[in-house]
Amino acid sequence: MPRTIAVNTWVWTSPLTDETLEPLARTAARLGYDALELPLESIGDWDPVRTRSVLDGLGLGAVVVGAMGPGRSLLARAGDVTATQDYLRACLDAAEIVRSPVVAGPFYAPTGVTWRMDDGERAGAIGELRENLAPLAREAADRGLILAIEPLNRYETSLLNTVEQSLEALEPLLGAGVGLALDTYHLNIEEKRPDDAIRAAGSAIAHVQVCGNDRGAVGDDHTDWPGILRALDDAGYRGVLGLESFTGENATIAVAASVWRPLAPSQDDLAARSIAHLRALGA
Repeated sequence: MPRTIAVNTWVWTSPLTDETLEPLARTAARLGYDALELPLESIGDWDPVRTRSVLDGLGLGAVVVGAMGPGRSLLARAGDVTATQDYLRACLDAAEIVRSPVVAGPFYAPTGVTWRMDDGERAGAIGELRENLAPLAREAADRGLILAIEPLNRYETSLLNTVEQSLEALEPLLGAGVGLALDTYHLNIEEKRPDDAIRAAGSAIAHVQVCGNDRGAVGDDHTDWPGILRALDDAGYRGVLGLESFTGENATIAVAASVWRPLAPSQDDLAARSIAHLRALGA
């Protein structure tokens, strides 16, 4: 069966709001997408009940995506742990309402915050992450949801960069409300062989995001997309593929995602070319 293919509203705008959601949802449906990735940048940006009604009217599914902005961290040195836990609970609340099976994101430290660690410091950070993630994992599992933790490239975090690191760090929590969110952009930077990393992640994969290696359209790049899809099949992953790219027309998101030039003739074109390529490959 064809996979569910989603598109992240960051392709067009940031933050997602009640005002922008419906027109973007209509665009996604027109382009042939099955679902929307819904970033919840701040609690209250969009109303989950209204969002579910809009998506139901268009036959679209939902995936809730979290944003680890300044001060959001499950490590005390990088932010407010209690406030971050409350934020992630709000993400779980939203996911339950819009019927998203996962809440995906780099839920450990603010994106873009990096620091050096020796082996002892890293072990301490991992222990703290496990401790502060554990109650959220239990709550997610009780709701039938998964917190899909995303490793990022070395320029965006110094904690979890690879699948191997992430499996080791999260091992006590995996399968009980916690899984991995893999992003082909980060895999391309950090993994020697992205397909082997996907196979190593195996049943821990809870969500997958895709884009060209330059953050542009899937298929306009050097990524071995048939190999990626074969690896996902080998790993047993039949979940959502979510196109995550960003617009350079929004100053905040352009700086956050380092989008300094157009990645396609238009954002609609980027989204259209990506799903066409994935469908042509049988995704």
